[in-house]
Amino acid sequence: MSNSKKIAVIGAGSWGTALAGVLSGKGLETTLWGHNPDHVAALSRDRENKKYLPGYHFPESLHPTTDLAAAVKGCATVCMVVPSHGFRLVFEAVAPFLEKGCRVVSAVKGIENKTLMTMTQVMSEILGSGLQEKEISLAVLSGPSFAKEVALDMPTAVTIGCSQIEKAQELQSIFGTERFRVYASSDVTGLEVSAALKNIVAIAAGISDGLGYGLNSRAALITRGLAEIKRLGVKMGADPLTFFGLSGLGDLVLTCTGDLSRNRTVGIKLGQGKKLSVILDEMEMVAEGVKTTLSVHDLAMRLKVDMPILEQVYQILYQDKDCSVAVLDLLTREMKIE
Repeated sequence: MSNSKKIAVIGAGSWGTALAGVLSGKGLETTLWGHNPDHVAALSRDRENKKYLPGYHFPESLHPTTDLAAAVKGCATVCMVVPSHGFRLVFEAVAPFLEKGCRVVSAVKGIENKTLMTMTQVMSEILGSGLQEKEISLAVLSGPSFAKEVALDMPTAVTIGCSQIEKAQELQSIFGTERFRVYASSDVTGLEVSAALKNIVAIAAGISDGLGYGLNSRAALITRGLAEIKRLGVKMGADPLTFFGLSGLGDLVLTCTGDLSRNRTVGIKLGQGKKLSVILDEMEMVAEGVKTTLSVHDLAMRLKVDMPILEQVYQILYQDKDCSVAVLDLLTREMKIE
């Protein structure tokens, strides 16, 4: 029997911790699962995530654990917040413990490398017939939301999407607070595509900044990047209007301009001449856009979608192309009608 006031957040990084803080701050019994025993022990001892989100102290109703079964059993809502490259393995372990009627929310912004699936598609494949038999609802949470600012209770707006709009509205009321405004949508594909692809454009914007180019250049990349995201998303069946909402334009602007953006930071360092391997070694947290670039490059080729910004970022990341040459190649393409 599930408990509507018990929620599991799977993934104890900065974003998982921030979301667990939002939920537990409402008085909901919230379990925060992490895979590393030492890290989880520190969370329990310090009542703070000093590694990924220092300065934010846990509410009493937030409970860190490494016990996946205990975390998930009895929950009416489970929120998946693990990096896309580890998502399948973790969800395979989560799936057997899901209660009948459970709502599973992906707050992950990426596309799986080998299968080119979004995270809700990965979950659907793993659950198989159990999706209908256990009446499980799959949803996605996305929007312009740096974890640090959410933890500091700064006003933030996001979108929760589920193919059944009434389920999205249920989740809207669960996650929403006075400072964490939640909109509902039924366009799961649009939300997932825009959330994943904005990280690639953010790398491009960072490269531009790292090369010393100005605000004109960044604005051009954001605008034309949005056009590429929309082209791919519509080809995958998304609603075009989704790309002008919080998960699309909103998150794109934030990630391409914000100093807290890990993907923009990767781009800046690339533009300054650092090697990708060195940049990634220096980072504590995952920049999803690096792996997502590989997935989306394959996806764009499969679906025959023209994505010139993506193509140049791919060549910089995976073919060691010089950043200045990539920018020149973008600018000297054949003139187009907008």
